[in-house]
Amino acid sequence: MGYRFEFEFDSTNKILLARFEGQLTNESAAEYHDALGRNWRATDARAGIWDLSAATDFAVASDFLRNLAARKPITPGLINHPRFIVVPVTSGYGLMRMFQISGELSRPLLHVVRSIDDALAALGVKSAHFEPLDDLDPA
Repeated sequence: MGYRFEFEFDSTNKILLARFEGQLTNESAAEYHDALGRNWRATDARAGIWDLSAATDFAVASDFLRNLAARKPITPGLINHPRFIVVPVTSGYGLMRMFQISGELSRPLLHVVRSIDDALAALGVKSAHFEPLDDLDPA
């Protein structure tokens, strides 16, 4: 089963939105993670929302997520800005909560929520206008 992801940016509120679709595996999660860092650096975002609402399967290994969570964020400054993982499905929500808890020291402002509206409310954003964004820095 395949996957794809796309990025959007709200330039007024400086929020990077990354939408993932398809099967979340170790490989797709690693690629998604790396693309998040590239686009974060390119936009100089002040907050991020990683939307896994369209993930069809959470086939990522819990050990892989724990190891990823233990690593320092690949982009300096991520530690100081809020990020939200959106997961409405219970099985995926549990995995992402494990990722959050495992990475509390390296990602203290990472939160797992059920909807994009929950993330925007936590950020105090009443209205967001996201525009499509190409993966700006392919390297």
